[in-house]
Amino acid sequence: MDRTTTDGAPAGARTVWAAVLLVLLAGPAVAFLLTSAPAGMWKQLSSVTGLVALSALVCTACLPSRLRGLTRTFGIETVVGLHRQLGILSAVLIALHLAAVVANNPAQVGLLLVPTAPNRARAAVTASVALALLVVLALERRRIKARYEVWRWMHLFLAAVTLGGSALHVLWLKQMVTDAVMAPILAGLGLLVVAVFVMRWWGRSVLERGGEFVIERIRAENPTVTTMVLAPREGGMRFSPGQFAWVRLQRSAVEEHPFTIASSAHDPHFTEFTIRGTGDFASSVRGLRPGESVWVDGPYGSFTCDAVPTEGLVLIAAGVGITPMMSMLRTAADRGDQRPHRLVYVARDTGDLLFRDELAMLRRYLDLEVTEVLRRPSASWTGVTGEIDVRLLTAVLSTLDVAQRLDYFLCGPPSMVDDVLGALTSMGVPDDQIHTEQFDMA
Repeated sequence: MDRTTTDGAPAGARTVWAAVLLVLLAGPAVAFLLTSAPAGMWKQLSSVTGLVALSALVCTACLPSRLRGLTRTFGIETVVGLHRQLGILSAVLIALHLAAVVANNPAQVGLLLVPTAPNRARAAVTASVALALLVVLALERRRIKARYEVWRWMHLFLAAVTLGGSALHVLWLKQMVTDAVMAPILAGLGLLVVAVFVMRWWGRSVLERGGEFVIERIRAENPTVTTMVLAPREGGMRFSPGQFAWVRLQRSAVEEHPFTIASSAHDPHFTEFTIRGTGDFASSVRGLRPGESVWVDGPYGSFTCDAVPTEGLVLIAAGVGITPMMSMLRTAADRGDQRPHRLVYVARDTGDLLFRDELAMLRRYLDLEVTEVLRRPSASWTGVTGEIDVRLLTAVLSTLDVAQRLDYFLCGPPSMVDDVLGALTSMGVPDDQIHTEQFDMA
């Protein structure tokens, strides 16, 4: 869960978005109950569970489609988490829908026999199987060894099958689509999905201006990590330190990836992304040449120190999780920020410790102390090793005023974030002072 979601967002915006989601989720079923003729319990239950399942699928599909107001209000991790929870809820409701259909008429269990079932049942079974696979894919995402590109395409394909099969099931069922009340509601849900998808996959890349950037230079940080320095073709991008953006190599390309912005929010001329080359997309970045164009969609996310009234920052990062922290520190230096900054940076070995020279330089301009932690230290390493635990965090905080409000920003793999969360909780740090961003498949 992203604990930054409620710090900087206005309560009114949260209320409005929550109301919109509630209306989308429950509105069609409530309208059906208010306008439909009385029916048997199981028949009524089958209709209601089917409608709520359909509404949940629509919300599930729309949530991760980069609605900026939504992600700005709740944070990207909360939005993605709700996306997953609604997907699971949809699967549960579909199972209840099927149980109610069979309870209403036991003979309809034959609808599950795909070779002899009517088209409406085939569409429903296809959508249900695709959704079940989606749920498994979401629950087991951390154990899946497939590259991000493969995982993402599997997710998109199964989502399209689920939505398409559900839509065909409703159309071929020919019950509510002819109803004077429900037909416009169902059409509205369909149009909403189409509109969101068109804007998500086509509209922004074609209609929005200011997304084209030119490669200024490509800088290798180590054998697997590359920094891409971009100059805006026009306008530029305003962002808060810690936010991220989606990058694609062609204007209308379907393949794109999210990367945290590493540069200072006060540099209008250049935008930097530091990328680990663990997949085909990231690896291809090294082949880019100065003058070539890339397209950036952003910024997104609420993982930013600008959103909280803090008196000091404790930044805890692992690997390329250092990138949002570098944006915060570079921005703080440009602002002449006098608040204390403490950075705990975890890496496998010294070769994976990025920006060491720049961090040493930033200490001249900021109240900054850096604690490097290695997982696999060499025999000559004399610094900190092992886990980030209460003992280490207590030592890091020993130079700070305990009366100050300190905010903790955590970025890295889920295992590291979970370990640090446990340590901070045991130290009594309030939830609203802990902000997380995890490297995970969205």
